[in-house]
Amino acid sequence: MPRTVLILHSSAQRYGSDVQLLAIARGLAPERWRAVCVLPERGELAPMLEDAGAEVVVHPLAVLRRALVSPPGSAGLVRAVARDRSVLGRLAIERGAAVVHANTSVVLSSGAVARRARAGHLIHVREIYAGSSGPMASALWPLMRRRLEAADALACISRAVARQFSVSPRAQVLYDGLAEAPEPVDRAAARRSLGIAGNRFVIALVGRVSDWKGQDVLVRALGRPPLVANGAIALLAGDAHPGSEAHERRLVALAGNLGVTQRVLRLGFRADVGTVLGAADVLTVPSTRPEPLGLVAMEGAAAGLPVVAAAHGGVTEIVRHGVTGMLVAPGHPGALALALRRLADDPALARRMGEAGRRDVAERFPLERMLTRLQATYDRLSGPSSV
Repeated sequence: MPRTVLILHSSAQRYGSDVQLLAIARGLAPERWRAVCVLPERGELAPMLEDAGAEVVVHPLAVLRRALVSPPGSAGLVRAVARDRSVLGRLAIERGAAVVHANTSVVLSSGAVARRARAGHLIHVREIYAGSSGPMASALWPLMRRRLEAADALACISRAVARQFSVSPRAQVLYDGLAEAPEPVDRAAARRSLGIAGNRFVIALVGRVSDWKGQDVLVRALGRPPLVANGAIALLAGDAHPGSEAHERRLVALAGNLGVTQRVLRLGFRADVGTVLGAADVLTVPSTRPEPLGLVAMEGAAAGLPVVAAAHGGVTEIVRHGVTGMLVAPGHPGALALALRRLADDPALARRMGEAGRRDVAERFPLERMLTRLQATYDRLSGPSSV
C-alpha cells in the first residue's frame, strides 16, 4: 500500500511553484506514495492535480502575505494557524499521512498539522527572505528562520536559498526539475499571432507583474539608446497578483512617459508560453531582488533562447555567463540594454548561447532527479514502510 503525503500549497494557479506541485503529483511512484493536496481554492490547478491522480481538498490556508505583516494581520494569522491545526490535522489523521509537505514556506501551519498527525514534516523553501525583501521582512527573518528550522527537513531550490540556513543540517539543495520544456511555436507563426513584424528584435519577460520582477527595468532599458536605435520590442507575459494591479498601472504610465508604449506588448497570463518564446530572440530575467531560482530562465534556455539575467540569486546557478547567456548588474537598465543589444547585433552568438543552454538545462535539471530525491526524503521522514 502506498503511503500518503499531505501537501499544503499556497495558490491554485499556473506559475512556478504551482507547476512544480503538478509535476510532483504526476511523478510520484504510485506504489510508494499518494498525494493529498490542500489548496486555498480550486482555481486552474485543482482539476489538473486530480487528472494526475491526486486528491484535492480546498481549505483557506494560513499563508504569509505582506499585507498581513501588522498587529491585526498577525492576530488573524494566529487564528488561521489554529484553524488549520484543527481541520487539517484531522484530515492528516484520517488519511493516514506519513509526511506533511509545505510546498512553499509561506504556508505557516504545516508544522502544527504535522505535530498533531505525528507525521514527518518537510518544508520546500522557494523564497529568499534574508536581506532581500525590505526592512520589515529583514526584521521578521530571525523568527521565520526559527520556524523553518523546526521542520524535519528543508528542501531549498537553490544554493542561494540554502545559504539562508548556513548552519542547519536540515537544509538540502533540491533543484526544481524542468517539468515541461515548452515547445516553441514556429517563429513566423508566433510573430504573426502576436502582430510582430518578422525582422524586429524581440525580448521576452515571463512572470508576475510586481515591484521586483524587473518589468520596469526592461521598460527603462527600451528607452536607452542601444534599444531605441534598433526598435527592440518587449513581450511581457504575466499578470499581477489579485489586489496588486497598481503595479501594472505604474508600468503603463512608465512606458508612456518614456515614449515606448508601442514597443511594449502586455500579454497578461499566457498558457501558451511556447508562442511567447517562439516569437522571442532572447529571454530576460531582470529581477531587482534575488530570484530563489528562476524556473522561467530554465524554460527559456530549454527553448533554445539565450538568457540575460540580473546577477544575483539562484538564477546565477542556471545562466552561465558568456556560455548560455549573460549576467548583468541588478536594477541597471543601461547594462541590460547593452547586453541585449550585443545579442541583437550578433545573431550567431545568440544562437550558440541558446543551443548551449538547451543542452545544459537538460543535463543539470532533469525532473526525474528532483522526483527521486524528493521521494527519498519522504521515505526518510516517514520511517520504515509497513508494506
